[in-house]
Amino acid sequence: MFKNTVDLIGFVGKNAEVKVASDSSTNFTVLSLATKESWKNRETGEWESRTEWHNVVAFGKLGEFAATLTKGAHIEVEGSLSSRERTIETNGGALTIRTFSVKAESIRKLDRAERSTDQDSSSDRRLES
Repeated sequence: MFKNTVDLIGFVGKNAEVKVASDSSTNFTVLSLATKESWKNRETGEWESRTEWHNVVAFGKLGEFAATLTKGAHIEVEGSLSSRERTIETNGGALTIRTFSVKAESIRKLDRAERSTDQDSSSDRRLES
């Protein structure tokens, strides 16, 4: 049995970027998502934190929705983790770099909606692929 699922809640770090695939047949959207972890240092008693940045990629209708997201949007992303390797030449030889990204299967906006009518407030702002 295998399982590859990711569930992240965080804030968009910069406006979404729409890109064209190398085969030029598909557009996709890339998001930079920040998540934060906090803990209390046992020695000093002070609170410490660390921010992790995640690359999120969305395709199709989900990519179109993701393209509307702007810096600071609070979102939940469900998807799977993927990686790719590339080799770069350096003065000392070749260096292989592995980068990870989340392939989004659903994105849900968590920001509070501005209420214009009571009917608008009941809509769920979630899109799945």
